[in-house]
Amino acid sequence: KARTIIQQSLGAEPLLKAGLKRLISQINTLDAQIQKHLRDTVRDAGLSEQVQRCKALEGVGDLTAYALVMAFLRGDFRNSDAFVAFLGMDVHVRDSGTKTGKRKLTKKGDSEARRLLYCAAMVARRSKRWAGVYQAYLDRGLATIQALVILARKLVRIAFALMKNGTDYQPAPAS
Repeated sequence: KARTIIQQSLGAEPLLKAGLKRLISQINTLDAQIQKHLRDTVRDAGLSEQVQRCKALEGVGDLTAYALVMAFLRGDFRNSDAFVAFLGMDVHVRDSGTKTGKRKLTKKGDSEARRLLYCAAMVARRSKRWAGVYQAYLDRGLATIQALVILARKLVRIAFALMKNGTDYQPAPAS
């Protein structure tokens, strides 16, 4: 994120071109070191299999897989609903009698994990497996954000099942 901000802010300045190139190179080196450290830490902790299970999901990359595995290890979840709630992706309903109130996410969990899962859903919606599901939600009249949150919740539920049962991802045929 910082690399992009710096490139966009200073990229058009000809006087800073050489310094900007060195700075971007240093950021890239640091990023590679961080990624290697994360991979080594996951391997040393014996979590590589769980991470690979999560990465098999469409849209889920390294960071999202790490976040899912770490969240999964933080509790003993009875079911996927509890895991979704732990991540703060459960819906809070404000109904009373005949009044239908506003529905929104509780956002009680890790905000970074929610952000990563939302980004994973944005990538997953472009895949053959999830494009039809995403489009069906849009056709029902849901907003883009609502459809993406639903897709992110589906990814969380699948990741939970994979980690809980120790199975590999076997996607159903695209609908």
